[in-house]
Amino acid sequence: MLSKNSLPLHPQSTLQAGHKAAKSDLFQGVDYYQIDELLSTEHKLVRDATRDFVKREVSPIIEDYAQRAAFPRQLIKGLGEIGAFGPQIPSEYGGGGLDQIAYGLIMQELERGDSGIRSTASVQGSLVMYPIYAFGSEAQKHRFLPKLATGEWMGCFGLTEPDHGSNPAGMTTHFTDAGDHVLLNGAKMWISNAPFADIAVVWAKNPEGKIQGVIVERGMEGFQTPETHGKWSLRASATGELVFDNVRVPKENILPGVTGLRGPLSCLSSARYGIAWGAIGAAMDCYDTALRYAQERQQFGRPIAGFQLQQKKLAEFVTEITKAQLLAWRLGVLKNEDRATPAQISMAKRNNVDMALHIARESRQILGGMGITGEYPIMRHMMNLESVITYEGTHDIHLLITGMDITGLNAFQ
Repeated sequence: MLSKNSLPLHPQSTLQAGHKAAKSDLFQGVDYYQIDELLSTEHKLVRDATRDFVKREVSPIIEDYAQRAAFPRQLIKGLGEIGAFGPQIPSEYGGGGLDQIAYGLIMQELERGDSGIRSTASVQGSLVMYPIYAFGSEAQKHRFLPKLATGEWMGCFGLTEPDHGSNPAGMTTHFTDAGDHVLLNGAKMWISNAPFADIAVVWAKNPEGKIQGVIVERGMEGFQTPETHGKWSLRASATGELVFDNVRVPKENILPGVTGLRGPLSCLSSARYGIAWGAIGAAMDCYDTALRYAQERQQFGRPIAGFQLQQKKLAEFVTEITKAQLLAWRLGVLKNEDRATPAQISMAKRNNVDMALHIARESRQILGGMGITGEYPIMRHMMNLESVITYEGTHDIHLLITGMDITGLNAFQ
């Protein structure tokens, strides 16, 4: 574990300009304030197991998949085996039965590998498994959750529409009563996991005009999931659309436990909480890469880490990461006590993603021209974070959520 008094060099890695970076993943972690002392033994075991998985399975291949804009589907089984899908779901339904801090640490380590990998797990656990657990019938829970937990089935979450992003209440996707089933019509876009998902938790307006969740299964006639191509961000993640043309959905697939925006927004709170932790992972990877490079890159006869401007950047990085770690940890404590508010979650998501994006941009400058290549993870993190700062509530929308919470005045209308 890195500390302020111990920042080890790794001479086996060749980081001079014009040479390839070492392919081994040397990441150790960032803990300037001994935050590990706030974690339980279980927390650290879960984090370290996820970190080992990322080093072994993700780091060696992720640059290649990002360059090819392909999702490494072979990772799904391993993600299920380490408990990355629904770790906060009770074990009786196949989940890990872990607390919220353990969930956050898993998301941190996955995003340290790649935001797209974390997105896959985050969608599965917070946006698919969580609504089925929180709002589904017992039959739905027992049918879907165990297979989702192992990755045998993958899911996606349908809320955003082509004309309704930050205003989900204006959605036009709807279903009508047709006897023992309903007919679902509409479309969703920017849907992670859509191209390969076995099921989709879709939020649509019911015959009374109220928003309700339905579970749509692949193979249902009229249900299509075209893939979104041409992305400069989240290139190692599969993104697509959900298109519904008179899709016959059995009534037993309707989530009975909630109507209105409270349903999807509670799912987003869970996912945003995971993002607040995940972004720390991306920031730590950029900081770790920049620190190692600066310690070994020679200019003017000495390592560039010895120059004031580089030290300023690195010191600011570790300061902001530490602040974000404490923010996420405290939020996790509140969430474990069921006291975390959506506005508090918005603050953490907005702050930590903005922090990570700033560190990615400044880290790229420390590496100079080498920072734009796929030999290092920084440019990939930077591009990914441009999506993370937008999805599940944009940077500006989260600011207005905080503003409304502290003033009591709604600036959305």
